[in-house]
Amino acid sequence: MTEIPEHLRKRAEEARAKAAAASGSADATPDVPATEAESKIPAHLLQRSKAAKAKAEGDTPASTEVATSGGGVATAVGSSPLPVVTGPGGHTQRLLTVVKSGSIQDVKAVPQDKVHVWPHLLVGEFVAALSATAFLLIFAIFVNAPLLELANVNQTPNPSKAPWYFLGLQELLKWFHPMVAGVLLPGMALVGLILSPYIDRNPSNKPEHRKFAISLFTMFLMYWAVLVLIGTFFRGPGFNFIFPWNAGLFVEL
Repeated sequence: MTEIPEHLRKRAEEARAKAAAASGSADATPDVPATEAESKIPAHLLQRSKAAKAKAEGDTPASTEVATSGGGVATAVGSSPLPVVTGPGGHTQRLLTVVKSGSIQDVKAVPQDKVHVWPHLLVGEFVAALSATAFLLIFAIFVNAPLLELANVNQTPNPSKAPWYFLGLQELLKWFHPMVAGVLLPGMALVGLILSPYIDRNPSNKPEHRKFAISLFTMFLMYWAVLVLIGTFFRGPGFNFIFPWNAGLFVEL
């Protein structure tokens, strides 16, 4: 059962006190306040309450008039009032009748911009993996992999280059100690990339809002790309620096 708010209970008590005070001067209805403005309760609600009390006592008046202070306009109620359901303590006013719904109902629509991993994400990833596997299988059937001649232990290729994805490390070995080039610098780069989401905590996924993360990744990518390009095209016999337009290309795919 809904409990009546305290301010409504106080308002009803004030209305009853004013009605009792005005009972001596009111002509038509001694139990009803003289005006609606004085009681702050709508006249039709007071009339409905009076009709319900009269019906409960077994007295059904033929017609009742409520006087108004504006200019003598009266409201008439028929001999058969509408059935009223009384609440706790005999109150006939409903909470939603007096209080606007906006003041007690706070409904906020929360946008749902997330989906479940299964099946929305995993199905797409599974289809992409199957497509890539099928492409590589068909490509391997019709295109042979380039193979060199058998290795000769008595003859080392000059220059001896690692695959292109390791040429960045090989280029670092040309300039630094193996401990620095192979462990320290790559480790610092990986740790920096791992910590970047915790340093740049901006939740936006727009490029103009993620300047730190994009700048960090761009510097890492360009740094590695430059090392790979130098090791691929600008290193000749003995892994010495050359100009490819003068000495040619020393790269094998």
